[in-house]
Amino acid sequence: MVISPENVLLVGAVLLFLSVLVGKTGARFGVPALLLFLGVGMLAGSDGFGIHFDSPQIAQFIGTVALCIILFSGGMDTSYREIKPVLAPGVTLATLGVLMTTVITGLFIYSLVDFLPGDFQLGLLESMLLAAVMSSTDSASVFSILRSKGISLKERLRPTLELESGSNDPMAYMLTLLLIQIIEIGSVNWGDAILLLVLQLVVGALAGFALGYAIVWIINRIDVPNESLYPVLLLACVFFVFAFTNLLQGNGYLAVYIAGLVVGNRKLVHKRSLTTFFDGFTWLFQIVMFLTLGLLVNPSELPAVAGVSLLVALFMIVVSRPLSVFVSLLPFRKFTTRARVYISWVGLRGAVPIIFATYPLMSAEIPNARMMFNVVFFVTIVSLLVQGTTVSAMARWLGLIGKSEEKEIFNVALPDEIKSAMSEIELTAETLAGGNKLMNLALPDNTLVVMVKRGEQYFVPKGHTQLEPGDRLLVISDNDEELRRSYESLGISRYTMRKNR
Repeated sequence: MVISPENVLLVGAVLLFLSVLVGKTGARFGVPALLLFLGVGMLAGSDGFGIHFDSPQIAQFIGTVALCIILFSGGMDTSYREIKPVLAPGVTLATLGVLMTTVITGLFIYSLVDFLPGDFQLGLLESMLLAAVMSSTDSASVFSILRSKGISLKERLRPTLELESGSNDPMAYMLTLLLIQIIEIGSVNWGDAILLLVLQLVVGALAGFALGYAIVWIINRIDVPNESLYPVLLLACVFFVFAFTNLLQGNGYLAVYIAGLVVGNRKLVHKRSLTTFFDGFTWLFQIVMFLTLGLLVNPSELPAVAGVSLLVALFMIVVSRPLSVFVSLLPFRKFTTRARVYISWVGLRGAVPIIFATYPLMSAEIPNARMMFNVVFFVTIVSLLVQGTTVSAMARWLGLIGKSEEKEIFNVALPDEIKSAMSEIELTAETLAGGNKLMNLALPDNTLVVMVKRGEQYFVPKGHTQLEPGDRLLVISDNDEELRRSYESLGISRYTMRKNR
């Protein structure tokens, strides 16, 4: 095929279309969509339909852009009230946990030296580098799988896992670059290395908070006549946060996640449309990122590393990840053993390790870089297949499924200036035992039922409107806690509650 703008757009459109279709199909069978996106990329690559792509630099650039958007969007969707109680364990997992995973896995890989293929011999430093590349859990995979499954987890597990995956990339990134530097130069000043690591984390965190508040101020103060330009403005701010933080010698990935956390938990004009835009943009770049990484790998090279990769993947799932989690969480007594086991299990590998594996590819001093990339790719596939497909099953098996909130029916949002709580409830025969008219429902003062959904019909009720079991009601109230107590007294167990932050 002749390379031209038209052909590139044609192939890109077909790949995106196929990715959406296989993602929908895979959801029916519990297969993570991200794994299928990788599969589409591999199928279209040089060993499949013949699209030749062999540029780690381009893949790394696409991955960096995608991670900025994914991390920012993940931060925006995270409630600070949810992560505040798990801040300490989440940060510990993101730092000490990553370091322990690197050391334990690296030593295991080095112990396999006698079993490696003849042209794939790793020294201790190369083994540690390979482990560092795979040491962080992948934010794209964790955010996508946990949220697509729609399960409610006990013991604040979901915010813990999302906080860890959103903030542990900087540690793995710094370890990867540090080990590459040691291999290239042959020596390192450990004092300077530790100082640089601390500087990256501290500057990244401070820049994320400062620039996050700056973004909120800019978005709320600037008056753009065309509302459609607000997402463009916010997108520009996201890229600025990443690049500017790197210029300050901080970690841009951490800064972007924290900035998203700040923006998502503050008043923001057009917040709903901005969130919707970033949700769609996040999915687009997840697909593009996984397609690109799938194109970069040559499937014909994977059988040569299949044996050692499978051993490493199983070791990380069964030994190094659980050991690092249990040690990291020793000071935090609130987590039960079942919760620690589940956190160990949801140590998903995904796009981030593959992107980090492109850094050794661009170094002439690491001769086995291509084989290392293939190992990381194979381990990622195993992780998504084994762990990604069993996220819900493992939670049920461990008894960690919480009470799930109902899916929202009314696509309505209140402006941030309004402090009322909005909820949706489903009526039952028990709820209507005291009378089947709206006026008979014992709802608190300052509470208004604004709409009813019955079957496929929507209507605005009045006090004498007769209600039926199965009706869905959209309720607005000034006091969400009193409203919850009212629901409990009415025997209403199926409801959603949304409160403006």
